[in-house]
Amino acid sequence: MSASPRLPEIVWMKPARIVVLCIAAVSALGLALVVRAMGGHGEAAAPAAAAPVEARPMAKILVAARNLEPGKRLTDGDLAWKDWPVDQLNPAFISDGSTPLPAPSADKPAEAKPADEKTAAEKTAGAVQQVGEAAGRLVGTGAKSDYVGSVVREPILAGEPIVARKIVRAGDSGYLAAYLEPGMRAMAIAVTVESAAGGFILPGDRVDVVLTTQKESTGSVEGAGSGGKYSSATVMQNVKVLAIDQSTRVGDDAQAVVGATATLEVRPQDAVLLAQAKSEGELSLSLRSYADTAGPSGATGAPQAAALTRNVRVYRGGTPETVVTP
Repeated sequence: MSASPRLPEIVWMKPARIVVLCIAAVSALGLALVVRAMGGHGEAAAPAAAAPVEARPMAKILVAARNLEPGKRLTDGDLAWKDWPVDQLNPAFISDGSTPLPAPSADKPAEAKPADEKTAAEKTAGAVQQVGEAAGRLVGTGAKSDYVGSVVREPILAGEPIVARKIVRAGDSGYLAAYLEPGMRAMAIAVTVESAAGGFILPGDRVDVVLTTQKESTGSVEGAGSGGKYSSATVMQNVKVLAIDQSTRVGDDAQAVVGATATLEVRPQDAVLLAQAKSEGELSLSLRSYADTAGPSGATGAPQAAALTRNVRVYRGGTPETVVTP
């Protein structure tokens, strides 16, 4: 009798619990689907993020290591190699040739596609390849040492590629004019092994120019034989030698150069004095020490050897007589 009132309650509670369990199961299933979907997107994105970026082809080109002014003679420290994109190479750049440019594959050629069917990426890749091949055919190559000793013709900024129109290499047309210091002149004189310090005078050395002239003996009669006396004087000092014959530079192991002419760097007014000295006697070059090149350069200011003596014609008893006076 006491259990009959509880029976309807038990029957009512079971359907409620079933509904709650169903709702929980549906919720759990939906949550699992959401989590799975999120995990799927993460797995797909991971390979895309980890995909390596294709390296851009690079080549090494010759650039200025520092700012270079016109007239500067290039040294090894003035030049450097710099990485440069292959697709941006200019035909005027100087490459070391160490990086091969991309070439078409030797395998089966790809089937040609109409221009309208090519993708933008294929068009870009084709253009880059064409530029690279053209640059490979036209770009200059060589070692840095090939350009050491060249003279800068136009200003070059640090990091700027070296191009042929801005430098003059030794042996090229116009090299000597570019090598001359501003305001200076180049003048050649005849030399021999004896008058050029035995051939030990090299381009770039500093020398003195000595003029030797012959004078007549005092009291000699005009028409008579010469007395055989000579006078010498230094007419130019600390003058730079630009070239011996046509050589403006010599090998590192060269110790002597024998030539018939020596080209000197002088000021315009000194060029006139040197030309006059050439017509008055024999010129010799005296080699100066490297430790003695800091002094003044040019004419010494002393009278030339020929001007040290004067010929005076004296008439005695109607007979002309030439007297040499200091």
